[in-house]
Amino acid sequence: MHVLGLTGSIGMGKSTAARMFQRLKVPVHDADAVVHQLMGKNGAAVKDISALFPETKTNNGIDRKKLGDAVFRQPEKLKQLEAILHPLVRQKMHRFIDRYARQRRELVVLDIPLLFETGGDRFCDSVLVISCPKYIQDQRVLSRKGMTAEKYQGILKKQMPDMEKRARADFVIRSNQGRRYSFQQVQQIVEKLGSSDKSAHGTKDRKFCPHLSLIYKQ
Repeated sequence: MHVLGLTGSIGMGKSTAARMFQRLKVPVHDADAVVHQLMGKNGAAVKDISALFPETKTNNGIDRKKLGDAVFRQPEKLKQLEAILHPLVRQKMHRFIDRYARQRRELVVLDIPLLFETGGDRFCDSVLVISCPKYIQDQRVLSRKGMTAEKYQGILKKQMPDMEKRARADFVIRSNQGRRYSFQQVQQIVEKLGSSDKSAHGTKDRKFCPHLSLIYKQ
């Protein structure tokens, strides 16, 4: 089974690309959704996070806005928060991979915003980075409700620069060229790396072919 890591800096269009893989019936592990679940009502991370940030606890779990504000005010606690969340997220990721490996699927996608930053790429056979020009990224992010220039810069500081991500990627899709173009690129990746709609019964694990990066990495 081929494990494709999907990542990209904030505002690049990674979530849109993830939905395109889902549209093609490729199983997608959404790390953000897992984090929301872990911090939701009765979530596995609620007890430890509320001990670290008592003001964030509610009857429905952790208030993510309050948590974001708390981390922004106390950046020295970020590593402690990551130490709580990352092992739990990784556990869910491995369960996802194991489940679809047992089903003998040819391709799965790990949608992880901080893939390189957390070392998640070591669990991937190849990595797709979604990118776009900086001015478009700025427009997209700063138009979001509740986003400020200060918050935006704080997020960027925690993320690997886009140029470095692209240099480390096996595939790059530039989302500013339109959704139709992006979907065509996703389709081609699915066709190259595995079946989008059937199990791979009787086949060996598919390995990444280095020459494929020449098609997409521009």
